[in-house]
Amino acid sequence: MQLINHADALAARETLTRLLGTAGPVRTPLLPVPESERERPLLLKPESLQPSGAFKIRGALHATAVLDERTRSRGIVAYSSGNHARAVAYAGRTFGIPTTVVVPHTAPATKVAAARSLDAEVVLVEVAEREARAERIAAETGATLIPPFDSPAVIAGQSTVGLEIAEDLEARGVSEATVLVPISGGGLISGVGAALAEAAPRTRLIGVEPLLAADTRESLHAGRRVDWPVSARTRTEADGLTGQPSELTFEHIRTFVDDVVTVTEEEIGEAIGHLAGTCGLVAEPSGAVTTAAYRHRSAELPAGTTVAVVSGGNIDPGRLISSLAG
Repeated sequence: MQLINHADALAARETLTRLLGTAGPVRTPLLPVPESERERPLLLKPESLQPSGAFKIRGALHATAVLDERTRSRGIVAYSSGNHARAVAYAGRTFGIPTTVVVPHTAPATKVAAARSLDAEVVLVEVAEREARAERIAAETGATLIPPFDSPAVIAGQSTVGLEIAEDLEARGVSEATVLVPISGGGLISGVGAALAEAAPRTRLIGVEPLLAADTRESLHAGRRVDWPVSARTRTEADGLTGQPSELTFEHIRTFVDDVVTVTEEEIGEAIGHLAGTCGLVAEPSGAVTTAAYRHRSAELPAGTTVAVVSGGNIDPGRLISSLAG
């Protein structure tokens, strides 16, 4: 099985820059948190600041960009819990092509509304029907399916996050660090791991999952993919972390990830409030899990500089207010 590597990450960034320029993904900074532990300084990678509100824009734009023009003109289709749908809708508008996104009827209203505002056709289905419906639409229309994670082109797009982390750590004179990345289907951590393996080989890569959707932690420790039913994985409010790694992403995880830690729903909520109230960052539950791990799982993490990827900020306003209220 061919894994994404550092050269693929560099090529993906060059493609995005060459074809899209300033219409491409934002190069998000590493933000220091003064209130962090002295022996474990925290740097936040706020992918919540992307135009679509989450890191997913990187993979969606790259997977669309590498299509030949004739194929791309027939449109794109995606299935998602919300953030990938919004990112694919953004890609569709950017390239001026027809776009359809299939999302569960339980998806946050803010994410559904955002996809519609970008001119995408939104199809609401049951959670377990998303992939099959999207595949059927692609077959019927000739559109290209852009998977949320099970795609080398998508993973290569996400790997640009890892390139930026490595470059910014080097600029700070940091040669060793721990990088915390949320895990759902595994596209983001696969890409980050592929980039860091060569660009910053002394970093430790640790995935973070909700305790209620900890299939990847169980799988990594078992050395094989362990299936959790949808009904189990969707108990968490971190709706963006309810996917399961594919064979492709799990092989990346086995190769690049040092460990996976879990956080509770209460810890996720506390982290949302902390990020907003102390750090001035809006994070959705899925994006807050890494900060939750930093704040509540320090015994399971190495000392030293820690980077927490805040993967998205598309949160219902009411949920944000409740987290701030404590």
